[in-house]
Amino acid sequence: MAATPASPPHAPLAGWEIALASARVERFSSHNHTLVNVDGFLESPETAISAAVLQKFAKITPQYPGERAPLDPGVCRMWLAQLAPLLDQWFGPYGRPWEMQAWYSLVTTPPADLLPIQRLPHVDGTDPTQIAMMLYLHTTGHGGTAFFRHQSTGLEALTAADFPRYASALQADVAKTGLPPAAYTTDGAPHFARTHVVPGHFNQAVFYRGNILHSGVIDNHTPLSADPRAGRLTINAFFRPAAG
Repeated sequence: MAATPASPPHAPLAGWEIALASARVERFSSHNHTLVNVDGFLESPETAISAAVLQKFAKITPQYPGERAPLDPGVCRMWLAQLAPLLDQWFGPYGRPWEMQAWYSLVTTPPADLLPIQRLPHVDGTDPTQIAMMLYLHTTGHGGTAFFRHQSTGLEALTAADFPRYASALQADVAKTGLPPAAYTTDGAPHFARTHVVPGHFNQAVFYRGNILHSGVIDNHTPLSADPRAGRLTINAFFRPAAG
């Protein structure tokens, strides 16, 4: 999917306006990671939920334990016009315009069916300039997002230089103790330690660097519905500085 570049402000799409006055910048762990919280992100969250009901969700990657559908590029352009200068303040500036990709997402895979890679914390990539956003649009028993430290290396974020060492150490971990059981990770034990948790309140958005180890907070005993009105619906996005 092509990224949506930043562009001049467009006429608002009805119901998709965002409110950023509540944005607050936080730091977590001894590594001082940046996390931005925005409560009440959408002025009309019901608009997004109603739109999600009309989408054709599909499995896109083996890493994600559920289904996704692309967000309207017009919505991406409208949001990015407001978010780009704030992304510069929070995480940059990088001297280049921001690009954005976004999806509706539903976690639907039962714990017993998880692939080994889906049972562990992950990163969205090793580029520290890629920023992730999660917007929580559910009122299920499931939570938000948790962040982790890999115990044997002490790594909390992965760069291209770090990744070979991390992958080798994780392989060694699994060789000693075996694969984790078929369940969504909670505290990360035995190979990871949880460093921070975002509760994932309804209509809360969070922004963080996508190369930080993280995982969705999924209750292994609560059903996972494929109905956007009943399931763990989120909108997740990636922001990157345009290629120079």
